[in-house]
Amino acid sequence: MVAAERVEEMAAATEAFGHAFKGGMAAVRRLRGRDTQRSGEIGYAHHALLAELATRGEVSARDLAAAAGLAPSSVTQMLDQLSELGLVVRTRSTEDRRVVASRLTPAGRELVTAWRARIQPLWDAALAEFTPAELLAAACVLERVRGFFETLDVVPGPAAELEGARPAAEHAGAQSLE
Repeated sequence: MVAAERVEEMAAATEAFGHAFKGGMAAVRRLRGRDTQRSGEIGYAHHALLAELATRGEVSARDLAAAAGLAPSSVTQMLDQLSELGLVVRTRSTEDRRVVASRLTPAGRELVTAWRARIQPLWDAALAEFTPAELLAAACVLERVRGFFETLDVVPGPAAELEGARPAAEHAGAQSLE
């Protein structure tokens, strides 16, 4: 009986976590979506790029895109905008002309500092009710979830599952059409 209760408790906790995770991801998508409606303003995604540059220094657009989880073409467009605003300097590599590295200007560094000063108290307040141990446990869970999503592309998709579920006669017909 105890084992059955544990299974039910784990299922309920997993469902609650999944629901909260999906809600958090949806909130980030909405935040990024609002960015596209702000003409002439720097949005969340721009700030994320600037923060990454503040942390890493000079970075190629490809590496910056990978770190930010954005398409390289989107990052290039955003870096062009940030460059026009005087927040980023872009320089072509002398070793490989295809590579353009970006770094913050002093104005860009000031903007990152001001943004962090505005956002950090909000972030701290949102997490203030949790103990350090709870936050570290949450970080471990989120790292596991990240790893889960990173490996999803190696799991056969629904089409492969359906292929195995089709009657043998359909398999033969499908194979003869190839």
